[in-house]
Amino acid sequence: MPAPVARTAVVLGRSGTGRKIIAVVLIISFILGGLLFAPAWIVPLAIAGSVAGPAAPGPVHGAVTSGNWGYPLEGEWTVGRGSGWQPVDGCAYCPSDHKGFDMTSVAMPCGAIIHAASAGHVINAGPTPGWGNTVRIDHGGGIVTLYGHMQWDSLLVAVGQDVDIGTPLGAEGSTGKSTGCHLHYEIQRDGVAIDPEPFMAALGLPLQ
Repeated sequence: MPAPVARTAVVLGRSGTGRKIIAVVLIISFILGGLLFAPAWIVPLAIAGSVAGPAAPGPVHGAVTSGNWGYPLEGEWTVGRGSGWQPVDGCAYCPSDHKGFDMTSVAMPCGAIIHAASAGHVINAGPTPGWGNTVRIDHGGGIVTLYGHMQWDSLLVAVGQDVDIGTPLGAEGSTGKSTGCHLHYEIQRDGVAIDPEPFMAALGLPLQ
């Protein structure tokens, strides 16, 4: 260190403010020196990382689509009754032979938006015996999806409307023969309810 610079450092070092100035100067010098002598590939990599930001979290459940189909609920959900003989203890009006797949949003059990699992034509939208406020969509080829137990006054589609995959249909609720907020998701082929789990799994969209 040259003599004039050394004398200046000594003078500044005698006061608190001076010591802070010296510390800042040393830190800046260290950073600049590191950039000057760093390998050529480090600086562009650091700049690119600051621009790109952290990686986005991977999609889960309803955010996932596979081809022309996707999940009817976004985010995570809990699984209720599946398809088949599954009586509900303490519920005399609940059908024991369950025809669909029950799912409940984790983030918002009552009020979560339900989406069309695939593009199609709305053939029912409103009160339906057993299912309460319900939407049915004809996807062609004899395949119909049913979305039951939605909240009253929440439907966002009407009969005769064409919808795309992911179109909001209404809000998760507990209308009809239901003991709590959930979506009753049903798939019908040629007018007969089929098990939604193997159907969705074959599309790359497992329900469990």
